[in-house]
Amino acid sequence: MTDAIGFERIGDIAVLKAQNPPVNALGFDIREGLLAGIERAEKDGAKAVLIYGEGRTYFAGADITEFGKPPRGIFLPDLCARIEASPLIVVSALHGTALGGGLEVALASHYRIAVPSARVGLPEVLIGVMPGAGGTQRLPRLIGVEASVDVITSGRQVGAKEALELGILDRIEEGEPREIGLAYTQELLESGATRRPVSEMSAPEAVDFDALYEKVLKKGRGLLAPAVAVRGIQACCELPFDEGMKRERELFMELMNTDQRQGMIHAFFSERAVSKLPELKCVAPRELGSIGVIGGGTMGAGIATAALLSGLPVVMLEMTEAAAEAAKGRITGNLQGALKRGKISEAQFTQLTEEILTLSTDYAALSDVDLVIEAVFEEMSVKKVVFGKLDEVCKKGAILASNTSYLDVNEIAACTSRPEDVIGLHFFSPAHVMKLLEIVVADKTALDVVATGFALGQRLKKISVRAGVCDGFIGNRILSTYRRAADHMILDGASPYQIDKALTDFGFAMGPFAVADLAGLDIGWAMRKRKRAEGMDPRERDSSYVDKMCEAGNFGQKTGKGYYVYEAGKRGGTPNPEVSDLIAAERADKGITPRSFTDEEIVTRYMAAMVNEAAKVVGEGIARRPLDVDMTLLFGYGFPRYRGGPLKWADIEGLDKVLATIKAGAEEDSYFWDPAPLLEKLVAEGRTFDDLNKENS
Repeated sequence: MTDAIGFERIGDIAVLKAQNPPVNALGFDIREGLLAGIERAEKDGAKAVLIYGEGRTYFAGADITEFGKPPRGIFLPDLCARIEASPLIVVSALHGTALGGGLEVALASHYRIAVPSARVGLPEVLIGVMPGAGGTQRLPRLIGVEASVDVITSGRQVGAKEALELGILDRIEEGEPREIGLAYTQELLESGATRRPVSEMSAPEAVDFDALYEKVLKKGRGLLAPAVAVRGIQACCELPFDEGMKRERELFMELMNTDQRQGMIHAFFSERAVSKLPELKCVAPRELGSIGVIGGGTMGAGIATAALLSGLPVVMLEMTEAAAEAAKGRITGNLQGALKRGKISEAQFTQLTEEILTLSTDYAALSDVDLVIEAVFEEMSVKKVVFGKLDEVCKKGAILASNTSYLDVNEIAACTSRPEDVIGLHFFSPAHVMKLLEIVVADKTALDVVATGFALGQRLKKISVRAGVCDGFIGNRILSTYRRAADHMILDGASPYQIDKALTDFGFAMGPFAVADLAGLDIGWAMRKRKRAEGMDPRERDSSYVDKMCEAGNFGQKTGKGYYVYEAGKRGGTPNPEVSDLIAAERADKGITPRSFTDEEIVTRYMAAMVNEAAKVVGEGIARRPLDVDMTLLFGYGFPRYRGGPLKWADIEGLDKVLATIKAGAEEDSYFWDPAPLLEKLVAEGRTFDDLNKENS
């Protein structure tokens, strides 16, 4: 026995207790302890074995830190086979989560009981692999092909009630897992129950697995793991159990050796690391009892909605009573969506809209809130007026936050008497849906204010990333650059629609021009006018065809026309024929002879521009680590998760190859393709962005 598994004997029942906090991951010690516990129970003459977890959970999954390392001890598939083959009745009592390898151990047990709050699932596809210890072979025998495809290819967690209905669980009982497990095991013994190995159950009938594979692959936009998992389920239906297990293992190892698995594992760990900042380790956040939001447009209403759903009272400030009522209408509409999806009850909906949401047109209403977020028009003069008033009315210690997308937070802070209380909280629209929150730290922002920003992000269930002050911070600064690469390709001969298709084929949720339509073309228009007024570098290739679209009142989805034409009630849009004419006219004005682009060239240039600017952002300290950039692009800009982020993609692609593309581009456009010093340094030293992550972890 190992310390990770406790052993006790209660009558005829041997009790194996997992005691490897915090999540009882199925690492070497747990696996060896379970094997020893089963063997001891058999040797000692027990009639049954109960397996449960101490602390907050059953086995929450395999120990993924062991992935890619030399194997130690018994493999999890072999352990599951050994548990199932035991001549004793084996029962698992579940609480917390039984995920991945944890559920596979439970499926290898002969009976399963759980507390009502337990959740089960096989989420391996979320890290680029598939179940590898019998999940695709045992689960379909219990619940059939259709339900197994849903559970396995989505990676979703299944609540205890649904798991019971599906047949994953045999019983649900209130109580402590040890006690309900012992009672159930004793009942089984007294009733004369026998072993019930899932592997000996009949396999379900086969379906059209080729069509199912293609359907799942298309739904995942190129993500391999869910589709390959379908082949595992196919093996369950078409092969004897032992051969099916071998096929599952082959498929698992194929996925383990893919670039996608590298990207997904990187995303998994980076998502957990991104908000852990060394400088905040011993810093307590300020109290957050209520917040204010200034501006009830789409963004402000989304921020207010997110805060309300987290239980925070919100004071919504607008200029007029009519505007305040319109803001309430937007918030109510957002909350109705949550109500329809079952996220909140009718009683909660009423409480959120009528009790903890306050509307006002008077800044004095913000005098007692702990934090204020302004979401007004993206104009520095407007922001300064707002922060001047907040400086007057807000209580001492209140945090003053700007939701600006591009503007200088230092300049905003300087117009107050308390710059240490000012921070940028850049939400992404729709703010109650999008996961990313850029926390923009100005020169004088106090550490406890930064800590409060991260605490708020955690409460709102956001992925919070620290950013320094520059034009556009992390995400929008990089966006401006790779979007410019797309604009340059358009001037040179590509079409917006070819670019969008090439990039969605690469894995982006949307192409850059469809994204521009969604965000509103007027946002980019305002930024271009501001930059022109500030004085653009004469070498920069500025284009004006989009300005003409905006001058005609075509701002994208909200006006029904932009790069695409949108019809009410229909998803997506169709190419706007006027755009091609505007582009052709601008090329003629500039004396450009258009050339053709391959999809591969489009992706290569677009990604090289993204990586180059991201390397500059990291090199300048705007982002502290490469993983900060990766998480920003993953959660705010639709970057394909299975590629890990732009800098992880660059590592996998080869930094020398990416740098060569950038240097080739510099020969035709030195202003735009200026190679990042950090990228050149890494290539010269034979290092990667991942090396930088490890050094700064």
